[in-house]
Amino acid sequence: MGRARNKKWIVRLAAFWLCLASAQAAVELGIDVLASHDYSLLKGKRLGLITNQTGANSAGSKTRLLLKKHCNLVALYTPEHGLDGTEKAGRYVKSRRDPATGVMAYSLYGPTRKPTPEMLRGVDVLVFDLQDIGCRSYTYISTMGRCMEAAGENKIPFVVLDRPNPVGGLRIEGPSVEPRWRSFVSEFPIPYVHGLTVGELARMVNGRNWTSVPCELTVVQMHGWRRGMTWDDTGLRWIPSSPNIPRGTSPLYYIATGLVGELSGPETGIPGPRPFQSIGARGVDPSSFTRYLNGIDAPGVKFRPWREGGIGGSSLTISPDAPANLTGLGIYMLSELNRQMRPDLFRRTSASKLDIFYKVCGGMFIQAQVREGKSPARIVASWRPNEKEFRRTRAKYLLY
Repeated sequence: MGRARNKKWIVRLAAFWLCLASAQAAVELGIDVLASHDYSLLKGKRLGLITNQTGANSAGSKTRLLLKKHCNLVALYTPEHGLDGTEKAGRYVKSRRDPATGVMAYSLYGPTRKPTPEMLRGVDVLVFDLQDIGCRSYTYISTMGRCMEAAGENKIPFVVLDRPNPVGGLRIEGPSVEPRWRSFVSEFPIPYVHGLTVGELARMVNGRNWTSVPCELTVVQMHGWRRGMTWDDTGLRWIPSSPNIPRGTSPLYYIATGLVGELSGPETGIPGPRPFQSIGARGVDPSSFTRYLNGIDAPGVKFRPWREGGIGGSSLTISPDAPANLTGLGIYMLSELNRQMRPDLFRRTSASKLDIFYKVCGGMFIQAQVREGKSPARIVASWRPNEKEFRRTRAKYLLY
């Protein structure tokens, strides 16, 4: 009896130390580090905060409430999807007063994408705390760039409270952006997947003069984050960054299927409980499509036949640390769907939607390559010089 009790206590003690070790290994966010220094960097200043529901510390407390309590928060600025992250993609967001803080929340996803001088009146420091997903077309980094430019133009210091890149700091994939096609969904000449934290990207934006005027930049670094970490490794709770990014693994699926979903015909599980986790179209045979995808060298990704409401295709399961080139996987999907569908994807897509597709891609070259019959392997291989060059040029801006 005594031995059994001793074993139970040993098991409980081991579980306790395991939990304690996990807690100690958790990443401290920029906002956590700021708080650990008693907000001294920002005290005595009138603050404007660029944020939404993802702006929270590791315990889940909202950054805007913390800065309201401990500092002098005078203005809020909100990106696409609004202050609460509930607005649909592409829908304009209205400015409104935040009931939680009593502070005016100016929309930066409406008639203006950059704070105006009127919006910045009475602001001494601009603070950025948004959770990005590590993909060029996700507009939170574009909002950051426009706000950095406004800060530079108005001689206002800019502070980034750094956060993890949920797909890790090692994944670099895809082509860059041709100058003609720079837009709010491709704001910077970086690969489709860049492997940077928002703080590192801000340093690169400033250092490479990607805004008209550089700003006085400070990055409050995280503690405990390493480049090889994906979101699941951080010990942090994921707060949905937008309606279709509900989980910490969702960015992986967004990268793999989001590009194809910009065209007319393909379905990517939206709306639904598993956004971006399937790919297909009407008239596509699930078995043959899945057989094709399973023949691709895509380590860490599994495909299963998927059919729903007349749509045929495949569902995906992606391991968080999958070595596969997920952007490249999207090109394989695009090429095969284009082969199976009549009329082809580009002919059935309106001019306005094609324009968005080109902007997300960074140019018209992917359409041209697919139509020429160039193999997906050759298309993906054509990105390698750009990926290699970016890996070299970004090195001086890395913080971790």
